[in-house]
Amino acid sequence: MKTDIILAGVGGQGILSIAAVIGEAALQDGLYMKQSEVHGMSQRGGDVQSNLRISDQPVASDLIPTGAADVIISLEPMEALRYLPWLKREGWIVTNSNPFENIPNYPEMDKIMAEYDKLPHKVIIDVERIAKDLGVPRSSNVVLLGAASPFLGISFDKLQNGIRSIFGRKGEEIVEANLKALEAGKQFTDKMEILS
Repeated sequence: MKTDIILAGVGGQGILSIAAVIGEAALQDGLYMKQSEVHGMSQRGGDVQSNLRISDQPVASDLIPTGAADVIISLEPMEALRYLPWLKREGWIVTNSNPFENIPNYPEMDKIMAEYDKLPHKVIIDVERIAKDLGVPRSSNVVLLGAASPFLGISFDKLQNGIRSIFGRKGEEIVEANLKALEAGKQFTDKMEILS
């Protein structure tokens, strides 16, 4: 088993939290993992990207070769498109549908969505709306993680344990909010019936 994941977004959206939960879940599942450093400006609003490689065999490099990523998980729709050259032909993009317009010449959303329409394997989800509807608006990044969970090669219960481990020091209320967000994201993808 091997899963190569590109995490993308902008600073302040919670990319590092997603990486931490996946990493913790992989370790609990007895898997090997390597993560590249976060590239880009990790300050609020700057673009960020990281490679996360998970395998049942030792992982030699933390960088994903061009055309080898199994999944791109992005909290920002334009940022995901930047990394298309790294995505396998049969790979999946799981992205937030809401833009974070951090540059003055941000493309029109209809042009961005036209690019997504060309892709065969995608999950586009309004994570902010789902998190807000759940009453956990600060957990939108975990909603996205839940939506990506079927493509990670890690059992869902290990992801839940990863949430408990990473957020445990913040208290039970925060843990429960994030578990609820994770489940909601998974249900969104499950309802698409793309895996049957």
